[in-house]
Amino acid sequence: MRLWGAAFGAAGERCMALSVVLAVGDETADTLIANLKQQIAKMTVGPGIVDGKENDMGPVISAQHKAKICDYITSGEKQGASLLVDGRDFKVAGFENGYFVGPTLFDNVTPDMDIYKDEIFGPVLAIVRVPDFETGLKLINQHEYGNGTAIFTRDGETAREFQENVMAGMVGINIPIPVPMAFHSFGGWKRSIFGPLNVHGNDGVRFYTRMKTVTSRWPASVRLEHHESSFTMPTME
Repeated sequence: MRLWGAAFGAAGERCMALSVVLAVGDETADTLIANLKQQIAKMTVGPGIVDGKENDMGPVISAQHKAKICDYITSGEKQGASLLVDGRDFKVAGFENGYFVGPTLFDNVTPDMDIYKDEIFGPVLAIVRVPDFETGLKLINQHEYGNGTAIFTRDGETAREFQENVMAGMVGINIPIPVPMAFHSFGGWKRSIFGPLNVHGNDGVRFYTRMKTVTSRWPASVRLEHHESSFTMPTME
């Protein structure tokens, strides 16, 4: 169960946090949700380190952002999603004024909901049920963002079809947070990229490079009288 760590690690406040899961088939979704609820119940939430013990999840960055996350949770509930675990009123003993939002889990999320369309940047995981692989792939490709995505499967053919056809900049196969090594490019597609280049890898070098192109032709002789001027496009002869 790597999904809960990808969704709730760093309180969901990282660009590669896993915020939406497309579960293929109701049986898969039900099993996944049951396991996630068990993992969430075991999570410890509080300040980073207390009495030498490290918590699984800390607070979010500010009171304003906590309010924004809670507003998203409220909107998901109002728009018809099933709120299975609610983190809005989460309190930590001794830190009642801290900016804590508990791990939150939604089921039956649809593509028209704000919690699906927007990046919440908080500990909120949305489960979208799809009938088959093709429907799930189509949903990903239709989304306006395309930073990173991952597939969990034991079928090599399905994994290959996914990596070739999904429209996202970083793809994981059984890897929940597909951040590549620094010598590969880091960046998304669609509205998840700003500018013409990504960072790291060759794109990072190109960003600091001013390109120069030189096209040369050396005649067999330096005696210019042997070479008449031409006003036509050069061709390979």
